[in-house]
Amino acid sequence: MLEVNEYARVLQALYNKSLILEDPSDFHPVLSFWYFDAMAHLDYSISVLAFNADSPRNLMSREYLKHRTDQGKDEPMGVFPKFMIWLEANHPEDYEKFPLFVQKIYSSTDPASYRSFRIILNPDERRPVPPETLQIMIDEMFDRSFISALYKKSSVATKLDEFTRSCR
Repeated sequence: MLEVNEYARVLQALYNKSLILEDPSDFHPVLSFWYFDAMAHLDYSISVLAFNADSPRNLMSREYLKHRTDQGKDEPMGVFPKFMIWLEANHPEDYEKFPLFVQKIYSSTDPASYRSFRIILNPDERRPVPPETLQIMIDEMFDRSFISALYKKSSVATKLDEFTRSCR
């Protein structure tokens, strides 16, 4: 029997999470898109470390993420990166509701980014993101205050709508 590596255990922790007590159909559409986008990047980042990079699972995920990347450039989804920069500068209390890795990805001053669809916190670091850090990312994605911010009636959603209108 094959031994399960530490990243496979982290991936299992992600798959054990649930939104069963939430109503994702009531999430703000733009926030929902970017929530699931961040989740897809997190899933892929862990999967590449848990399985062979060219496994069918990872190949399918790459194809899916290519499609999401294109979708994220179109309106209204394309406003989100600019919104995050604006939110950080003008409403830090709402900005801080987002998971730290999402804050870093969309910060104008942090070098973190998605590279080859993987979450890269420090481009100069050659070692993979430690499993403990990935576990924290998972926990933050399901944090109650963050999930609450995704709903259409939340202060974050209201600010996003106002920001989107001001960009037209």
